[in-house]
Amino acid sequence: MQQERGHLDMTRFSLGGLIITLGIVYGDLGTSPLYTMKAIVLGGVDNFNELLIYGSLSCVFWTLTLQTTIKYIIITLKADNRGEGGIYALFALIKKKSSLAAILTMIGGAALLADGVITPSITVTSSVEGLRLFNPDIHVVPIVLVIFAVLFFIQQFGTNIVGSSFGPIMVIWFLMLGVLGFSQLVISPDILRAVNPVFAVRFLIQYPGGFILLGAVFLCTTGAEALYSDLGHCGRKNIRISWLFVKTMLLLNYFGQGAFLLTNNIEGDDFNPFFALMPSWFLLPGVLISTAAAIIASQALITGSFTLISEAVSLNFWPKIRILFPTHIKGQVYLPSVNWFLWITCSLVVIFFEESSNMEAAYGLAITITMIMTTLLLSYYLYQKSGNTRFALLVLIIFLTIEGSFLIANLHKFRYGGWFTLLLALIYFLIMLGWYFGRKIKNRYITFINLAEYLPLIKDLSNDKSVPKTATNLVFLIKANNKDQVESKVLYSIFQKQPKRAVTYWLLHVDRVDDPYRFEYEVEQKIPGILIRIDFHIGFKIEPKINLYFKEALEDLVQTGEIKLESGFDSLKKHDFPGDFKFILVERIIIRDFKLSNWENFILTINSIAQWISLPETRSLKLDPTITVTEQVPIIIDQSVERRISRSG
Repeated sequence: MQQERGHLDMTRFSLGGLIITLGIVYGDLGTSPLYTMKAIVLGGVDNFNELLIYGSLSCVFWTLTLQTTIKYIIITLKADNRGEGGIYALFALIKKKSSLAAILTMIGGAALLADGVITPSITVTSSVEGLRLFNPDIHVVPIVLVIFAVLFFIQQFGTNIVGSSFGPIMVIWFLMLGVLGFSQLVISPDILRAVNPVFAVRFLIQYPGGFILLGAVFLCTTGAEALYSDLGHCGRKNIRISWLFVKTMLLLNYFGQGAFLLTNNIEGDDFNPFFALMPSWFLLPGVLISTAAAIIASQALITGSFTLISEAVSLNFWPKIRILFPTHIKGQVYLPSVNWFLWITCSLVVIFFEESSNMEAAYGLAITITMIMTTLLLSYYLYQKSGNTRFALLVLIIFLTIEGSFLIANLHKFRYGGWFTLLLALIYFLIMLGWYFGRKIKNRYITFINLAEYLPLIKDLSNDKSVPKTATNLVFLIKANNKDQVESKVLYSIFQKQPKRAVTYWLLHVDRVDDPYRFEYEVEQKIPGILIRIDFHIGFKIEPKINLYFKEALEDLVQTGEIKLESGFDSLKKHDFPGDFKFILVERIIIRDFKLSNWENFILTINSIAQWISLPETRSLKLDPTITVTEQVPIIIDQSVERRISRSG
């Protein structure tokens, strides 16, 4: 309860909440001035003129206004699943979870995870490149690799100690952005005319290659999707109000860079207008603050990836992997396999691309796809929620047009490195596709049986002294949502696999619900004292420690006098020994004698590959391995036989 109150306090509007929000939510968006204008200028360096600056700044202003402010801050943040945000929470809100909606969610989630590799790389590299202002020959790559090694190493210890300083550092960062930009606006206030959307239209129509440069403009809003994903950490009010400050500081800096570019000469391919704004005496502290902000942005993307995959696991989009909780802060998770994978891939990106300018050419393509998927799901959700077709259609048309334009502009990045993030996104997508639909294919062949028909048999078996007692308490994990049913595989295990006698049979059903923090159970005695079903209703943000929750439920039942946890063996019962327990996990195996479609075979092949990274159910549900047994039973598929083998002779 203490943790939950801490979570709620964090999402309540307050000055402290605003500062925390700056450190958690705006890492990616907040550090975009490091590379956005640089990418625009380098893209138009062969045709540098006023239209390039005025037009691109106008595009930046209206992108932050339409895409970030209206779509995400005003509209999308309302689509919260009991305070939680992100594309998986949006999927959980949709009432009719069709296969198409699931695929859109997979594509969006996969692209967002792929973006989590390129963002830390480009952000940290851009900031460290500022050191070249002191020494042009400095080797940036080794420094970035050392920063990554330290950053990913400390993840296993939790980030609450370091994280407490993120907010104040980001306050300093944003104030620095505003002051640096304002110092140039005082000199050239005429640059503010770029707010006029006419300049954006002229830029796209008249400037040579202006539409392609939208790919560089898009870099200013790449962190908007992460903003939505962090809704559960900070709360809607804190994000919305802090955005007023963040947007103001960002625009001041962008327009300040534009003013500087119009009044100064550009020299060299490694020219960065962001650092050019700094007076010589402020260069060193400016580079240090920039590096700190870049590390914070990277940290936000890393923890965001942890949260994203843990939610995917809970919603059965991702194989079950090891999830740890390194601190007492609710919602902070650590995924060892994801952490080390990100460290390796981020390091490889830095080694392969070397320069931030090379990464800029590859950056933005994957996240555009995520934004389009969010728009499609959001429009569908708005239609389902309100029934207002016009508003949902308006949202779909406006933002699909904007994001479709960005996607087309970004497609040229494919050959310059965009293929890397798309390849990574494809790998993520295939894992989700195989896991989600493979599970559905297997579930299609589950047969459920009404328990009422077997209650007398279970009672007779429990009292049959001729059958050796398997355990005093035999526990089966079931998936039957209907409380009057059970999978045939469970009855197969009890009666046919090898008859299993017990004093009490327990049927545990784990219901992972859309409410992220629901945490309760209910009990129904099918045969008092002999067959008992417990349903655990657990939100997708709650760790499934089923062994612990079952133990707590047993303690409650003993206290109320509903059961007695005494041994089923007379010699032990008289000495007050407690009853022993054995968990039976029944795994279904599809026998390949049966003919499936090419699509089903493809999905099951991917599902088998995904099993390699999946934890066994014993570990994923936190069961006691010393008393858990896994059995395999065949999935029976009823198929007509074209030709039956005949007996000869």
